[in-house]
Amino acid sequence: MHAALNQGPLDTIDAVDTPPRTQVAPAPVTVTVSERIEDVEAIWRVLSAGAIESPGQSYDFIAAWVRDRRIAPSQQRYIVGSVDGVPVALLPLHRKRVFGLPIFTWFPGAHAGCYAPVADYARLAGLGAAGRRALWAAMTGCLSGGDVVYLRSIPTEAGGQAGLFDELGTTLAVETLYRSRYPSWTECDRLQRCKSRRKHDRQQGDRLSAMGAVSFEEIGSGGDTEAAIATMFAQRSARFKAMGIRDTFVLDGLIGFYQDLARAGSGVDVRLHVLRLDGAIVAVRYNIVHGDRMFCLISSMSDDPAIQNGSPGKQCLLNVMQTVFDSGTSVFDMGSGYTDEKRHWCNEQIPLQQHYIGLNAQGQLIVAAHQAFQRTRARIKANPQLKSAVRSLRQVLERLRRRNAAPAAPVED
Repeated sequence: MHAALNQGPLDTIDAVDTPPRTQVAPAPVTVTVSERIEDVEAIWRVLSAGAIESPGQSYDFIAAWVRDRRIAPSQQRYIVGSVDGVPVALLPLHRKRVFGLPIFTWFPGAHAGCYAPVADYARLAGLGAAGRRALWAAMTGCLSGGDVVYLRSIPTEAGGQAGLFDELGTTLAVETLYRSRYPSWTECDRLQRCKSRRKHDRQQGDRLSAMGAVSFEEIGSGGDTEAAIATMFAQRSARFKAMGIRDTFVLDGLIGFYQDLARAGSGVDVRLHVLRLDGAIVAVRYNIVHGDRMFCLISSMSDDPAIQNGSPGKQCLLNVMQTVFDSGTSVFDMGSGYTDEKRHWCNEQIPLQQHYIGLNAQGQLIVAAHQAFQRTRARIKANPQLKSAVRSLRQVLERLRRRNAAPAAPVED
């Protein structure tokens, strides 16, 4: 496997970090860099063969993203760090400009919930803090052509190990990742639903059933997914419009990406959960499965006030919870950001951190400014009055944008 690292268009860089006097010297680190995702496919698949923390760690998901977005090879970086000749970690990075500034960051932005380096977690843990510091320093130290490495939404725990990425730049706590982990629906139901909660769910189900015949199904990759996905995005668009929020799926042309991802041969295991009322789709959840983990990326429900009275979104999720844990799923990942559904169903909360590395003096200034922005943003989210004021401002700006009919450029937050 190490020999494969040194074939083709890969650039090789050797680096050994000077160890602290009181610690054992870290093993030699070898770093290889490529601009073609195909060059690292074999290594990537080995490193991600077990559990992953996010679709952002899936080779097939990122390969599909790169193809769909037509990202030039010169804007791609795949950095493999090996210790004693054995690949331990891989950083897939997109070189892009944000506000005119060149940065290295994850490819899909906010579209995969959380991220982390693709890694052999057991070997990474075995390196210890000094060894990991040497590994990350060697991997990021070979980058050129950018000011900052900005790695958003990395969980503080991965592969059952805490702190594996603490030495990767400076960090800032920003969000929380919510997951449901249960051995069965029976156990989930016992722990998460009290008597009054079951009664409330039943009443909502009765209201929806009173409107017509309710059915629930799971549609897998290669199935009849196109209509369900189209309906999901139409429902999302209606919600974005009502809230005055930028519709990134439409404006950034991403609907085709998610349609293609669900087709046979994409390499990605997509599962759609669809709730119908008299045959019409009233709620959809778009999930990706890897091993025994399911990641929900997008959800939607009908904007019809009459149908919303029956809480189709909550009823769809209830059906999901009643079926997935008895069908091979042990972890259901609902992503970051607090919502009622996560409060109701998630028994795991994992802090997420932004990781920053300033590659030069300008980059260090950018890092300081962005961290200040993130702290301000967090304070606004925690203050209902400020949050409401910002939302109102966004709605005004969105109306002005529509009036001008000029799509806004995507911005990394």
